[in-house]
Amino acid sequence: MILTDLPEQSLERFGEYPMLYAGDRQVTNLELRNSANRLANGLRRLGVTAGERVIVCMPNCPEVFIAYQGILRAEAVVLPVMTLLHPREIGFIIEASGASAIITSQSVLPAIEQAVADMDAPPKLVVAGLVRDQSGPTAGTPCHSLSSLMADAAAEIRKPALKEDDVAVILFTSGTTGQPKGVMLTHRNLYSNAASAVQLAEEANDEPGTTIGVLPLAHIYGFTVANTLFLKGGRMVIMQKFDVRAVCEAIQNHRVRAFATVPAMVHALTHAPEVDEYDVSSLESLGCGSAPLPVSLIEAFRARFHAEIYEGYGLSEASPTVTAHRKGEPIKPGSVGRAFPGVELRIADEKGDPLPVGEVGELLVRGENITPGYYNNEEATRAALKDGWFHTGDMARLDDDGYLYIVDRKKDLILRGGFNIYPRDLEELISRHPAVAEVAVVGVPSERMGEEVIAVVVRKPDADLCEEELLAFCQERLAKYKTPRNIVFMDALPRNGVGKILKKALREQASEQARAN
Repeated sequence: MILTDLPEQSLERFGEYPMLYAGDRQVTNLELRNSANRLANGLRRLGVTAGERVIVCMPNCPEVFIAYQGILRAEAVVLPVMTLLHPREIGFIIEASGASAIITSQSVLPAIEQAVADMDAPPKLVVAGLVRDQSGPTAGTPCHSLSSLMADAAAEIRKPALKEDDVAVILFTSGTTGQPKGVMLTHRNLYSNAASAVQLAEEANDEPGTTIGVLPLAHIYGFTVANTLFLKGGRMVIMQKFDVRAVCEAIQNHRVRAFATVPAMVHALTHAPEVDEYDVSSLESLGCGSAPLPVSLIEAFRARFHAEIYEGYGLSEASPTVTAHRKGEPIKPGSVGRAFPGVELRIADEKGDPLPVGEVGELLVRGENITPGYYNNEEATRAALKDGWFHTGDMARLDDDGYLYIVDRKKDLILRGGFNIYPRDLEELISRHPAVAEVAVVGVPSERMGEEVIAVVVRKPDADLCEEELLAFCQERLAKYKTPRNIVFMDALPRNGVGKILKKALREQASEQARAN
C-alpha cells in the first residue's frame, strides 16, 4: 500500500503503454515513472528533504501526475492546491503548511509570486514551461525550470523509505478567513480507496479503457484517478477546462466509455446542440458527485446519451469515496449508493449512538480510507474523530438495502460546480464592507451548478449600497468561483426565538427573490 510502488506494478502487469493524452502529446507509464524519478532527484538537489511539504499548483497537465509521484519518491508530502484560489488563500496554505517548495506553471506564476511577495523565506519555485532558471518577475524569488531540473537528474532512484501510515498528501480546505484545515491522507488511505474502486470495476467486468480528466487534478480527484489508472492499466485524456466540443471529440476519438463529472458538466452536455455533431455512442456512464442531481436532469441525460449516471458521495477526509452506485445494481433516485468496499457507515444521534434504519442523523464513517486527522490541529482532529469514527457533519439516512441518502449538510457547506464554499468565510468577508449591517450566505439549488451562492444582506441605515458594488468588493478578494451569484437585500434576517438565523427559511426567500430579479 505504498503509492510509489504503483508505477512499477503498472509496468510489471501491463508493460509500457500510452497512459496520458494531452493535445498532441502522449506520455507512457514508463516515461511518467522515469520523469518522476528525475524530479525526485532534482528536488533533493534543491534541498527538499524527507517529510517536507511541496505544493503542486498547476492547471491539468501530465506534469501534475509527474509531480505527485516525484514528490513522494523524494519522500516528501504533496500539497495539491487549486489554481482558482486567490493569492491570499494560496499564501495562507503556504504559511500554514510550512511548504519548502512549489511546483507550478507559467500561467499560475503571477498568483504564486503575489502570494509569496511578503514572505521572509519564500518556498523554492519550480516552474513548468520555463526554458531556463530565472529570477521571479515580482518577488525576486528565483524560479527553477522544471524541465532543466529534470534534464540534469538521473532516471533512477533508491527505493523510498516509506511506510503505509506515512502521510502522503495534505489537502487544505479553502477559506478566505478563519482557519482552513489541512486534511492528512496516508499512503494506506489513498491506496485502499483506489483499490476498492478497481475491485468494483473488476466485479462488474469493466475492462480498462480511456477516461477523460476534466475535473481539477490539483485536488483529491487527481490523486485518486492517477492511482486507479496505475492499478487497472487505464488511460486518460487530460483537459485543462471543460468544453463540450472537446469532451465530445475525446469520446469519439478514444471511444470513451465513462468519466467523472459534476452537475454543471452534466447539464451542459445534456443541453448543448453541438453534441449531435459527434459519435458519442461509446459512452456508457458518467460518475457524478459534489451535489445532488435533479431527477429531471438525470432523465434528460439518459434520453440523449442512452447512458447511465452513477451518483456517489465522498469527502477529502475519506480519500475521497464513501459510497457509490454499482453497475448491475438498482439505481435509487436521490440516493448516493452503497458503501464502498471496506467502508462502514453509521447514522448517529448527537451522542454518536447508532439510529435505526430510515431515521435521519449525522453520518459517521470508518475504514482504512479515513484521515488520521488535521495537520497541526489537534482540536479539530479530536472533534472529528471519535472512537474510530469520522464525523462528517452531514445529515443522512440509510434504507433497508444500505443505500445512503444525504438529507442536509449540517455545516451549511455549499457545493458549487464541484467546489466547496464555506458560508461563514464569505459572511465574515462581506460583513467587513462599511455599508453592511448583517449578512447570511446560503446555497440555493441550481440545475447547472448543483448550487449557487446567494448572499443575503441587510444594509446599514441610510447606506447606499447596490449589488454591483458588493459583488465587485467580493471579486477583488475572492477566487471567482466563490463570489456570490447574487446579492439579495432584505430589511431583516429571519430568526427564531433565541435569535438564531433561520437558514432554511432564508434559502427559500433568497431563492424566490433572486428569481424575481
